Amino acid sequence: MNIPASSTAASACPVDHRALSEARSPTGCPVSHRAAAFDPFEDAYQQDPPEYVRWAREEEPVFFSPKLGYWVVTRYDDIKAVFRDNLTFSPSIALEKITPTSEEANAVLASYNYAMNRTLVNEDEPAHMARRRVLMEPFTPEALKHHEPMVRELARAYVDRFIDDGKADLVDQMLWEVPLTVALHFLGVPEEDMDMLRQYSIAHTVNTWGRPRPEEQLKVAHAVGNFWQLAGKILDKMRQDPSGPGWMKYGIRKQAEYPEVVTDSYLHSMMMAGIVAAHETTANATANALKLLLQHPTAWREICEDPSLIPNAVEECLRHNGSVPAWRRLATKDVQIGGIDIPAGSKLLIVMASANHDQRHFDDADMLDIRRANSSDHLTFGYGAHQCMGKNLARMEMQIFLEELTRRLPHMRLCEQSFTYVPNTSFRGPEHLLVEWDPAQNPERANPALLESVSPVRIGEPSGHAISRTVVVDSIEPLTSEIMRLRLVAPDGRPMPRWLPGSHIDVECGTPELSRQYSLCGDPADPATLEIAVLHEPEGRGGSRWIHQALKPGDRLKIRGPRNHFRFDETAKKVIFIAGGIGITPIIAMARRARELGIDYALHYSGRSRATMAYLDELSKLHGDRLHVHAGDEGRRNDFSALLRSPEAGTHIYACGPLRMLEALEQCCASWPEDALRIEHFESSRGTLDPAKEHAFEVELKDSGITVTVPAGQTLLDALRGANIDVQSDCGEGLCGSCEVRVLAGKIDHRDVVLTRSEREANNKMMACCSRAAGSKLTLEL
Repeated sequence: MNIPASSTAASACPVDHRALSEARSPTGCPVSHRAAAFDPFEDAYQQDPPEYVRWAREEEPVFFSPKLGYWVVTRYDDIKAVFRDNLTFSPSIALEKITPTSEEANAVLASYNYAMNRTLVNEDEPAHMARRRVLMEPFTPEALKHHEPMVRELARAYVDRFIDDGKADLVDQMLWEVPLTVALHFLGVPEEDMDMLRQYSIAHTVNTWGRPRPEEQLKVAHAVGNFWQLAGKILDKMRQDPSGPGWMKYGIRKQAEYPEVVTDSYLHSMMMAGIVAAHETTANATANALKLLLQHPTAWREICEDPSLIPNAVEECLRHNGSVPAWRRLATKDVQIGGIDIPAGSKLLIVMASANHDQRHFDDADMLDIRRANSSDHLTFGYGAHQCMGKNLARMEMQIFLEELTRRLPHMRLCEQSFTYVPNTSFRGPEHLLVEWDPAQNPERANPALLESVSPVRIGEPSGHAISRTVVVDSIEPLTSEIMRLRLVAPDGRPMPRWLPGSHIDVECGTPELSRQYSLCGDPADPATLEIAVLHEPEGRGGSRWIHQALKPGDRLKIRGPRNHFRFDETAKKVIFIAGGIGITPIIAMARRARELGIDYALHYSGRSRATMAYLDELSKLHGDRLHVHAGDEGRRNDFSALLRSPEAGTHIYACGPLRMLEALEQCCASWPEDALRIEHFESSRGTLDPAKEHAFEVELKDSGITVTVPAGQTLLDALRGANIDVQSDCGEGLCGSCEVRVLAGKIDHRDVVLTRSEREANNKMMACCSRAAGSKLTLEL
């Protein structure tokens, strides 16, 4: 491999030159033995693509494969960069046959007048974006809603067929046919000849991404030719009456408006490609997800018990075991990827399945975590201008399939079996998925009303605030007459989620609608317990009253998190901690951490009286004379003016407490260095939207190549989701920072309480849930 220009030492090359084959890359560099042996048609790749290329992800992230004639890219950041730049990295070879077709097979295809043209998947600009804009509307979350009843009805009808059998092949008996029917319905195609279309779809996959043997190529070519002719006949019939639902009919109607954009040949190609794209990927993704979840009984049990976890479980399954493990691009000019020189004209195999297991982006990447906060960062749908338009249709189908199966067959388990896959580089799902269960235990036999309960499908990006977990109240201990300490543990004794100082959890106080946030105040090093302290507020909104009056040891609670938007900077030279009343809770773990790290710190704790101040004895033992108690009944008030009179470079101030205290601190710190004061917020009104006082603005999405209008009465976050753009979110109030987006141009009207003063002045990021444009336009890195 070529050494990056910025490097001078041979050790900078990522290749182990002690183990090289005689093969050479197009740049003349020797190829390592592992790169020379890379073969995505091997069963090991089909069984587990991320594991198959683990060595590359860790040691040789960009390498040349002599067997394929492709450069292979395996790391998250590199692959996202390739997707982001669709001019340098052309999609034109995405549908190119990865195995050259024989002359005999080409002759067969020609006999059917096969003329597959460019589609949205493999065409370059400017044609691609013009067509994408014209044809996008049916794929938006709002437009997809009316498909949900049909998908649910189909899923239930197919489960009805085998619910009492005690065994099934979910692929043969449900997961292949239902997505095909949904795909045909979405496209507006009659549901005739389903079996034939299934065979044609497989043949198209093998023809484009597989390695059929010479004797198979003729059979495949005949199937693909028939597929092409059938697609043309269906399209001709639609042209006779293009009214009514269906994406293809929508395209025919748009052709009348944009004849140069939506052409006849384009519609014919999209008819054929659309059936494969809308059907096979979803069928495989659902089979992969069910296989994965059933292989992880705890995760399966949790989504059976709590269907609200299903949307994020879908994202995690798409990340961990997606149906599109790799895609292809063509370098249009000399370029570097990950420091490796790639010549113009090079073909790239970008292994998204590997990127989705990259430890640099996903903590414990090989672990299935259905509550993973950034699951939806996966690249299974691609990214940028060519991100899969049908992603939300697939998400909806997968959610409904999991909802129906977890509700009706929670006792389902995998049979002993070997899993086989159709050998190809880019589409992956088990050919069969054998499951079994005891029909006598079917829940609906004892509870016929079970089928009446339906969880609403969340079409679009799942939000973190919906990801809950059940915990058990291990103990309740009064700390003062008004404050109780609760220790929470997992029902099965498993470790609790990891957290850092400043984190909090959301607790459902009796109902999901009554949810309150409480800081974690235990020891982050304790894996078994989460600890919170709750102040009884009789005049509050009811959360603390419910906890104090209704909760007892052994009860189960639903919590969300931990989440952290009050992070402790461990690089600070000195820290001043300031707490008022129950505001001591997030400060406890921070001060403990400062002590562990040997940071110079002081802890100032204020309260009405010592009797009302929780944790005083524990804090005194741990912090000694670094603890300064300001008890009102003793006449000791914290003099902020004196304490903060002299600004100190490198000193950070962390504060939590009553609003009046925080406002006073902000005034006293006005002359301190930027961002010296860090404050914990649990509520915000800055993001409240009043359409009468707002103005509309435009947002140019640089990576996606589209412009979105944000009306006066809509948030940026909602406008982005309405345009089929994925943005994670959590609190929706500008408190947590999870919906942060990068800003490339335009002035921001910041309304969050997350960003520091210097971050706001830098004007390069914003919270999509609440902040807006100060002017008429923003340009975002999306």
